[in-house]
Amino acid sequence: MKVNELSKLINAKNLHDIGLENEVKSGYTCDLLSWVMARGDEGCAWVTVQTHMNVVAVASLKEMACIILPDDITMEEAPLNKAKEEGVAVLSSPLSAYSICAIMDKAGLPSC
Repeated sequence: MKVNELSKLINAKNLHDIGLENEVKSGYTCDLLSWVMARGDEGCAWVTVQTHMNVVAVASLKEMACIILPDDITMEEAPLNKAKEEGVAVLSSPLSAYSICAIMDKAGLPSC
């Protein structure tokens, strides 16, 4: 599944236009960056409420497909620009993290 397809499933806004064709291979939700660094993988759709620059660094380091912000959370311009530069899609969904993960699971995406 591509990021743009996942975006439709979770009713998300794309916060920039880069990375929408990235392949989503799995999903994960966690807000502890060290935990995500240890468990995240390439192609992961990462659900988090964190929006700072280090989130983008972890997603880029692990070659994740996208960052998904639940509950209509947005991201400030500096980390959003860095995500764009790194090719990491950033989505904002009105759904809760729980609902987003349930939809990803139902769509057949395994956990990282």
